[in-house]
Amino acid sequence: MENDCCTISVCVLASGSKGNAIYVSDGRNAILVDAGLSGIEIERRMHAAGLAMGAVKAIVVSHEHSDHIRGVGILSRRYKLPVYLSEGTRKAAGSQLGKVHDIRNFDIGRAFAIDGLAIHPFATSHDAEDPAGFTIGCNGHKIGICTDLGIATGMVKEHLKACRLLVLEANHDPAMLMEGPYPWPLKQRIKSRNGHLSNEASGELLAEVSHAGLCHVVLAHLSETNNTPHKALHGVNKVLGRGPRPFQIHVACQDRCTQLLAIP
Repeated sequence: MENDCCTISVCVLASGSKGNAIYVSDGRNAILVDAGLSGIEIERRMHAAGLAMGAVKAIVVSHEHSDHIRGVGILSRRYKLPVYLSEGTRKAAGSQLGKVHDIRNFDIGRAFAIDGLAIHPFATSHDAEDPAGFTIGCNGHKIGICTDLGIATGMVKEHLKACRLLVLEANHDPAMLMEGPYPWPLKQRIKSRNGHLSNEASGELLAEVSHAGLCHVVLAHLSETNNTPHKALHGVNKVLGRGPRPFQIHVACQDRCTQLLAIP
């Protein structure tokens, strides 16, 4: 359960190609960043983590791929939640969203607020119409959520600096991808500038944005076919080296939620 004090806490409810959803709270109100599982499964994960759907005030959508929006419509209708997304993402999603309670468009690059949470969407490099990563701030603290990107641009790095908690993509082990069962065009897409970060590329990004105030890093969007938690950790740690670090590294999974991670 959450504390009553106002601090940002995060629980990755699911992460991977079968569905993504992240719970972010300031201790009183909460949002979901993406809702790519069924409504029933997201409710089940929330209950398992001791989290209340009644605290959720909105759903924020990163892009239109089904593993990020599958449960958006049903949860929006069931709990009367506004859905925040860019106009490009709304148009690209089309009928996949279904009927929603209330749509509120944001512009990538322009911050907006949901209750006490200050949200700043920034552009990412992915094969979607208008994909976004997010920083979310509250009471002087900031977290960063950045999955589904082929490269970490200078803009991405700039936004992720000074975050106290990061959710970063570590999608694939390059050798597993190239030796695995995917058809060649899909392998090329995943490796491209508009695809997904490898474990080593995630480690390189983390090495650039790490600082003394960083508390938690969650490696996310691991491929079930082309990665393992062990390989993700090994690939990132190989880049970071063996020296002391101020943060803990966690690995998000597809089939269960992480612990609730709070910024002290």
